[in-house]
Amino acid sequence: MAQEKTDVILEVKNLRISFRAYGGLVKAVRGGSFEVKRGETVAIVGESGSGKSVSIKAIMGILPQNAIIESGEILYNGMDLVKVSEDDFHKIRGKRIGLIFQDPLSALNPIMKVGNQITEALILSQKTSKRDAKAKALELMHAVGIPGAERRFSQYPFEFSGGMRQRVVIAIALAGDPEILICDEPTTALDVTVQARILDLINQIKRDRHLSVIFITHDLGVVANMADRVNVMYAGKIVESGTSEDVFFSPAHPYTWALLSSMPDLQTKERLLAIPGTPPNMIYPPQGDAFSVRNRDALRIDFEQEPPFFKISDTHYA
Repeated sequence: MAQEKTDVILEVKNLRISFRAYGGLVKAVRGGSFEVKRGETVAIVGESGSGKSVSIKAIMGILPQNAIIESGEILYNGMDLVKVSEDDFHKIRGKRIGLIFQDPLSALNPIMKVGNQITEALILSQKTSKRDAKAKALELMHAVGIPGAERRFSQYPFEFSGGMRQRVVIAIALAGDPEILICDEPTTALDVTVQARILDLINQIKRDRHLSVIFITHDLGVVANMADRVNVMYAGKIVESGTSEDVFFSPAHPYTWALLSSMPDLQTKERLLAIPGTPPNMIYPPQGDAFSVRNRDALRIDFEQEPPFFKISDTHYA
């Protein structure tokens, strides 16, 4: 049975974000739209520069000063975050919406003990005493799978491995007891075996805490077994959106085909395909379909007109 609109916890509508730069206005997000329902994992996939992280920073209210939100809405439980004041954002950021950063080493304070970093997040978000915060911090360290939490509470980030540092970052993100957990390429800096453990942990936390998860990645393979729905983003726009089954088994956009073709396959020894060319200069976005110059199957009209976003099925658009 289809979920009703009331199940939507976050909805991004026609978001347009540009950056002032020396060369002109960089059009980073050009009408991005997607939604997140309660208890589901939504992936946003695309190369660097496609607009994924910019969209997330807008949701968190942490865009740099040279950013301009030109139009659009970010509706969290019906509240438009584009119009929210910084004071009101303090009640949402880190509390209702948590963020796991890409690089755990730069996300943590190198000269502050790990336990104190978690307790600080708890005190700020839950207004609890230091004693209660420490007890809750130890609970969180156990929950994210850090062994010997009592001993490691007083250690510094450099004493932790990359995977363990990422678990600390996850504990800090969970300190505010959020409804939405945003994961901004959280496994990029980790090796494959540690990556798998972190993905399993995020899935487990999602189930245990009934969270909605937004997963940002450039690697479709990372989200194959964890995303309920996938949004493929290119040149500031969502070019394909559907369930994991739709996108992995019936891809409809040439960019999605290219991303899937560039994934390693252990069953075959064929040479990996690379996507030719580079993403476009977003100060001067190309006319027509932004992917046409890199698409071997492009038609002449693709260089002149932008193709419409069309419905393939009730769950699949491209």
